[in-house]
Amino acid sequence: MVKKTVAILTAGFIAASAANISGAGASFPAPVYFDWAYIYQKETGSQVNYQSIGSGGGIKQVSARTIDFGASDKPLKKRALDKKRLYQFPAVIGSIVAAYNIPGVKDGELKLENRDLADIFLGKIKYWDDERITEDNPNLKLPHEEIVVCHRADGSGTTFNFSYFLSHVSDEWADNVGIGKALDWPTGLGGKGNEGVSSLISQNPYSIGYVEYAYKLKNGFGAAVLQTKSGKWVEADEENFKAAAKYAKWTPKKHFYQILALQPGDNSYPIVAATFILLPRENAQMNKEVVKFFDFAFKNGDEDARKLGYIPLPEDTKEMIRGYWREHGLY
Repeated sequence: MVKKTVAILTAGFIAASAANISGAGASFPAPVYFDWAYIYQKETGSQVNYQSIGSGGGIKQVSARTIDFGASDKPLKKRALDKKRLYQFPAVIGSIVAAYNIPGVKDGELKLENRDLADIFLGKIKYWDDERITEDNPNLKLPHEEIVVCHRADGSGTTFNFSYFLSHVSDEWADNVGIGKALDWPTGLGGKGNEGVSSLISQNPYSIGYVEYAYKLKNGFGAAVLQTKSGKWVEADEENFKAAAKYAKWTPKKHFYQILALQPGDNSYPIVAATFILLPRENAQMNKEVVKFFDFAFKNGDEDARKLGYIPLPEDTKEMIRGYWREHGLY
């Protein structure tokens, strides 16, 4: 279903038969938005045309009012939303994994300390058989091959969340690179979107990059075992993503601003992130059409989200969002 939807939605905007909604932004949730849009069109005749251009592009386009909704994995604080005259609410939760292409090393076999992952992206750990990696992987025969680092080249909410995580596990990363949608990368190859990073990982043996979990599943990458906030080893899987997501504290007054990386708990995967929808405050009628789509997805799209590796929002969170929609005349 996803492949069929991508073909329909990335081919460009198509003529509307009912409502024709345009959105753009984060590549992180693109697979599930494509799927939801396909189902929605089938059920209602309304088309949702979504372009996966990165969170930075989504924020820019919705701020310029060239699309009906923007999508960003970097949530905006209330002050920025007021300045840009935007509403914001979460749509789904996903996870960012350290995806690798090391011949002979299977999915989940490689352990990387969080600080060592930062040092790889800093260019300080250069080879797979570096002693800092081998001491955590005594049963793996890691090659003396140079690590090919793959990262985003565009403005990206995935990068924001990944760099937020790295800044909290590595003082050196925090001091020299920092947190942001776009970074001055110390090393590596850049690709556009989660799609571009996935292509780089696929094309380069001995590579590592960060992608949303759905792209790991689609491409059959290995994902490293990382550490929880307290230092326990934790695999990249649905149960551990859910263990982290349950700590989300949503606040409608703050337009649901929330960073989910490095939550407490012995099983909490360390790089979980929500992805958000941005709406122009003055577009009352079109906002209602956009909200109809996401309400449909909240009611009918959870199973599709799970199949793609995402975590659907809890029912009480969905009700909180509906209350927010009502408060602002969107529902």
